[in-house]
Amino acid sequence: MNRLSTWPLERTLQIIGGRWKLYILFHVLGGPQRLSQLQRGIPGISQKVLVQQLREMEEHGLIVRTVFAAAPPHVEYSATELGLSLAPLMDTLQNWGIHHAKASGDHGRMVYCDGFAAQNRASTAA
Repeated sequence: MNRLSTWPLERTLQIIGGRWKLYILFHVLGGPQRLSQLQRGIPGISQKVLVQQLREMEEHGLIVRTVFAAAPPHVEYSATELGLSLAPLMDTLQNWGIHHAKASGDHGRMVYCDGFAAQNRASTAA
């Protein structure tokens, strides 16, 4: 595992930071995803970068990779309990982004992830 900071905030940013990790986590919080589903759901990410980010997230315990011995075999990625524990943080970050957009007059350009809200996730999981 890469050497992580001993400062909690810096450690968190090292683990979830980067351009794609929150997008990936957003998708796996909704349920298991195959590589092709993730790639379609995250426009602009290359397969190489997606696989690299998934490996890092697996290494940090945020997701689990499950290989199914079907014909042909396939792989699914799911959020672990540790990964699921980031959902409230992601909700808070999204709400802060909405607040900032309103405060800066940029609210009209925002694209909202309504399905991401915690109450929606809870009702889907039930």
